[in-house]
Amino acid sequence: MAVSIVVSADNAPEHLRQGLAQIVENHNVPYFARSDGNLSAPYVWDVAFVRTDEVASGTYDVRCAVDGGGATGAGTLGRSRIVVRYCRTIDAFRALGQILTAARAAELAVLNSGDDRALRAPEFTISEKAQFETLALMIDCSRNGVLSVKNIFAMLRNMALMGYTMLQLYTEDTYKVAGEPFFGYLRGGYTQDELRAVDDYAFSMGIEVVPCIQTLGHLGQVLQWPRYAGLRDTSEVILSKLPETYEFLDKLIATVSAPLRSRRIHIGMDEAYGVGEGRFRGLFGTQEGTAIFVEHLSRVHEICQRHGLRPMIWSDMLFCLAAKNNALYAYYDQSNNPAEAFQKVEGIPHDIDLVFWDYYHTLPEIYARKIQQHRELGCDSPWMAGGAWTWSRLWCYLPFSFESNRASLMAAKSPLGRVSSFMLTIWGDEGNECDFFSALPVLLYVANHAHTELDEIDVGFMENSFAAICGGSLGDWMHASRLDEIPQNGDAMDVRSQLPSNMSKWILWEDPMLSFMSPQYASMDLDAHYTQIADRLLDCALSSTNSGLSAAAPGPVRPRYPLNRLLRMPGLLARVLSLKCNLRERLALPYQAGDRAALLQVAETRLRPLIEAQRELWLYHRARWHRIYKPFGWETLELRYGGLAARLETMYDRIVAYALQQPFSVLRRSRAIGVAAGISRHPALLPARSRNPSKAAVGMTGAEQSAAAPMLSALAPGTTTVPAPGPSMSAEEGSGMSVGEVPAWLPAIVAAAAMDSTAAVPMVITADHEDGTGAPFCTAAVSVGLGWPVTAATVEAASAIPACGPVLFGEPAAPPAAGAGPVMTAFPQMTQGPGSGEPATAGNITTINALGVRELGGEGDFWLQPAPLLPPELDPLAGFPSGIGSLGEDDDDIVDSIPELEEELHCIYENSRTALLLDYSRVTAPSRLG
Repeated sequence: MAVSIVVSADNAPEHLRQGLAQIVENHNVPYFARSDGNLSAPYVWDVAFVRTDEVASGTYDVRCAVDGGGATGAGTLGRSRIVVRYCRTIDAFRALGQILTAARAAELAVLNSGDDRALRAPEFTISEKAQFETLALMIDCSRNGVLSVKNIFAMLRNMALMGYTMLQLYTEDTYKVAGEPFFGYLRGGYTQDELRAVDDYAFSMGIEVVPCIQTLGHLGQVLQWPRYAGLRDTSEVILSKLPETYEFLDKLIATVSAPLRSRRIHIGMDEAYGVGEGRFRGLFGTQEGTAIFVEHLSRVHEICQRHGLRPMIWSDMLFCLAAKNNALYAYYDQSNNPAEAFQKVEGIPHDIDLVFWDYYHTLPEIYARKIQQHRELGCDSPWMAGGAWTWSRLWCYLPFSFESNRASLMAAKSPLGRVSSFMLTIWGDEGNECDFFSALPVLLYVANHAHTELDEIDVGFMENSFAAICGGSLGDWMHASRLDEIPQNGDAMDVRSQLPSNMSKWILWEDPMLSFMSPQYASMDLDAHYTQIADRLLDCALSSTNSGLSAAAPGPVRPRYPLNRLLRMPGLLARVLSLKCNLRERLALPYQAGDRAALLQVAETRLRPLIEAQRELWLYHRARWHRIYKPFGWETLELRYGGLAARLETMYDRIVAYALQQPFSVLRRSRAIGVAAGISRHPALLPARSRNPSKAAVGMTGAEQSAAAPMLSALAPGTTTVPAPGPSMSAEEGSGMSVGEVPAWLPAIVAAAAMDSTAAVPMVITADHEDGTGAPFCTAAVSVGLGWPVTAATVEAASAIPACGPVLFGEPAAPPAAGAGPVMTAFPQMTQGPGSGEPATAGNITTINALGVRELGGEGDFWLQPAPLLPPELDPLAGFPSGIGSLGEDDDDIVDSIPELEEELHCIYENSRTALLLDYSRVTAPSRLG
């Protein structure tokens, strides 16, 4: 808005220069200005950094001096100097983040009061003390999503401005190991150079990078390969006691720690359920679980010592093994104290740090009691780990993340807790569907809590801080969390588990026809709930670059909430959910009543828009994934999208076939070439903005088509270039349509529609069939939506090419003159040939699309049989013979029941997973030409 913050990296202390330069150059919100640039902003704040021993480690102070800066430029109303005194490097960056927050608050104050003193002569002072020696962030890079190095850098810049001192990248097998090609095979692992680059970048901002790996459980991705079968205890747990196991682990530890400066390492060992109960038992006999665990821990500890590393582990198995219970209940059971059990075996090495992780409770005393139990195990300074709720969902659930971390932070800061290290974790369980950057508000909340003795964080301060540091509106991002809130009471808590629901994920992926979740939300108005969320979030995403604060004062235009563009993901998801929820009930009621017309209306007005909305969500999610993660792992999510898309298409086809009493297989094959309800349905049912304008031509008279020529084709007559995608198909999302020159083989399968202003319907010109059974014939044109205008030249070229099969007998029409006007791509309506009781060809259906041709049936020439899809009074082609019998379909193939809709709504289906059916009609190529 009206203030520019000048940070001269060249004049800063040497250890800050590289990090400051990166933040100034790449910050989300353009507050920063170059000291040697044109300072046109009305207010300028110059920031200087002074490192001094007078400030204790973990603290800093910020002071303002009016008119202490350099020369003012034209239009500058005031220039101030701000001095940051600090000890640790990270504290200087935390101070810079707070200066950004103060600038945001000052801008709002000026807008509200009209007095510009807060910007012209700032008088604020800032002083904070870190409550923890180590404030760490752990990012899961093992559940499909391997964060790209570029986006690790982006996360590090945010972490620096918030005051985090450590980054851990959780890598089970996603780092490269020399001589181990199957370790992390096709998983996108980090190379030594990539890890070294991350370490250098973090070091420039005072952040320590610590490897976080697994050395006992969670190794299923490695142990699945025959190469490592000999190291397998169970499918997930490596074999203890075996010498080869420790040679392998030594290699892993040496590799992952080599490119990093840190001499600390996280060796995992959590959730190693079944340790000693697989091949171990057959090789070494039955042994007590705690003894196996401690012996293995000691062996790995020795490896770490040889490499000069201090290890830490997740502590849950100490509690679960002591209770002889492989469930997390044993970990969080307040009465379960493992100290006595571990007194019976050789103790845990004293220099191993235990990390207590709990993401589920909201009472500080629960955390405090467990922290004390860790001390009784001999760990004087346990770590506390909270979680941002990103796992098993598509958007971070912020309310519960705030509430659970507030409780754990309060316990960790209390006199009873006295924890010196706190870690926030971001997990990606079940495929890493969630955008990790949706957790930025949680990072900021934890960081602010970790720099105050107070138990509460001011909401206004959080809003300004999130807007200034990250560039987003906290209120809008909180609204996105309503995806998983139950609308009847605004509470996302499941009363049975006291945990946040993830119903948006369940509704998205549940089978649309079976819809086994629907009884659980039958009483909720989810339609309105998700529609409201979609409307707000999509509007926020579209307006993310609109000028906000800058409109009230002179100076450069600054986007108000540039990061709100990421709200498009939850917005698109909400739109899909608004159409998908209660879909089965909307279909079941007319089905049970025998109302086929109502079924068809639901299919057209709700199911077809759902198919398009689901596709748009998939395209955006795909684009976003490849922007922030490495490409490996996306295949898992794309299988889910592919399965959902296939099921929706099948659902649509079966319902339409049933409603119109048509053979399902005919409809299915016809739909493959686009001559289905999306093409030949009544114009009134077409969407307002069609991706293919030629669809609107079906059923129009020649005069109407001539009048609509600009809509039917974006090209002048005689051209052969495919029109560019419309506004609904951005380059970011992809259009699914080939853009370029018309393929040379296209005339072999396309005939031109003559534009006759006096004709009731367009006519199609075809050439002699190669077997000599017929002369050229005329028939009604049926658009297939290829999007290519066909010219008279195409008609002339078609005379030397085999026709598309026998067509309706009639008098031939003259080809249109060159330049007569745009015409639509068309196919002849198939029926019996002249003087023949049977069609010249049969048993062959060909898929036609913008990319090619594919045969679906037996041998024969290319031909097409469209099926009538609407009642006669609505179908513009109803007056022409349909010739359905030529497909050889039996009468009993007509869909007269839909078993899935026959089931009672309260039934729960055991097998709810959907199979993948790829839409090959978008990726085919010509199999042969006539």
